[in-house]
Amino acid sequence: MSDIAATAVAMKQAQTVHMTQLAMVKKQHEMDMSLISMLTEAVQSAPAPEGMGTKVDKRA
Repeated sequence: MSDIAATAVAMKQAQTVHMTQLAMVKKQHEMDMSLISMLTEAVQSAPAPEGMGTKVDKRA
């Protein structure tokens, strides 16, 4: 195999590895954003703790 062919094979392999790593990073980012979205929805839909946030205390 010539040097040019070996270089081309090595470059193609490096490109494949890079694309695989990029796909993994993108998927991890999607999963992180999904988790953040779920947590945000849970926090926003949670009721206020008893005695907090439902009315203003004017006695203070």
